[in-house]
Amino acid sequence: MLISWLAGVCFGLGLAVSGMTDPLKVQNFLDVSGAWDPSLALVMGGAVVVTFLGYRMAWRRAAPWLADRFHVPAVMPIDPPLVLGAVLFGVGWGLAGYCPGPALATLLTGNHEVWWFVPAMLAGGLLQRWQARRSA
Repeated sequence: MLISWLAGVCFGLGLAVSGMTDPLKVQNFLDVSGAWDPSLALVMGGAVVVTFLGYRMAWRRAAPWLADRFHVPAVMPIDPPLVLGAVLFGVGWGLAGYCPGPALATLLTGNHEVWWFVPAMLAGGLLQRWQARRSA
């Protein structure tokens, strides 16, 4: 639990320091034909480098430090629900300026608009689960 908490704190601090918790900065990054702010591309580039190096180090081990084996998701095909979900995520991110991690990291900052976003995000997740169970 302590390691999970520390990872969450590091993630939240990284989001705050990088500006990912500021919806206007995110929207300016996505507005390539207007007031484009490319600084979040550096954040993404840093994340890609850290992830690449982390995976390279992890795969050299037979098992993770705190588990008996690596839990790697199965390869899934690109199907219409995946594409629709990605499109909805992108549209929502562009309109609101939030994605789930930064929205949760912003909850206690006094930004009232995120108090509308997070319940709507959770309702969307519950609706998706309900729909998946219904169609299964």
